[in-house]
Amino acid sequence: MWDRNQMAARAALELQDGWYVNLGIGIPTLVSNYIPKGIEVTLQSENGMLGMGPFPISGQEDPDLINAGKQTITELPQTAYFDSAQSFGMIRGGKIAMAILGAMEVSQEGDLANWMIPGKLVKGMGGAMDLVAGVGRVVVVMDHTSKHGESKLLTACTLPLTGKAVVDRIITNLGVLDVIEGGLKLLELADGVTEAELRAATQAHIVN
Repeated sequence: MWDRNQMAARAALELQDGWYVNLGIGIPTLVSNYIPKGIEVTLQSENGMLGMGPFPISGQEDPDLINAGKQTITELPQTAYFDSAQSFGMIRGGKIAMAILGAMEVSQEGDLANWMIPGKLVKGMGGAMDLVAGVGRVVVVMDHTSKHGESKLLTACTLPLTGKAVVDRIITNLGVLDVIEGGLKLLELADGVTEAELRAATQAHIVN
């Protein structure tokens, strides 16, 4: 089974040279620490930053430099800053090649629920709805099951949707699955995980 860092490292393998990429809150933020050698990607943040650097070393944080999840980050020599209108213009205009996002639920149709749980405090939905509608490819990185052991890969989402049929690939602590016609296709198993274990933890239909 993969831990958070191993999931982020696997997600980093999805990056392609020259891409502009948006990393969501949670595990996806760790992807910036695992960008493969020889791959140049430009990380974009909804709050108006293009060209985010790695996370700062403890004690060297700049409180004025934060990502959309309010985490302190670093800048690069080529970093550009702009307002939210320009940032969302990039997202809605299809300029961002891929978004790597967290999720609470994903359906076998590629529906994504990642912005609220009814009855619980919601800080805001951020840029997720715009991202899933505007970027070329959406990869979800999340735990396969909830804290209560219930599958987060479902035949149909139960939570309010962020977008319908928007997810292309799902990377969990148990493995990697693609959303295809008819359900999910198992591509890869995490270290030490059997196919039977992954299937038992998946409510959604696996086609292969």
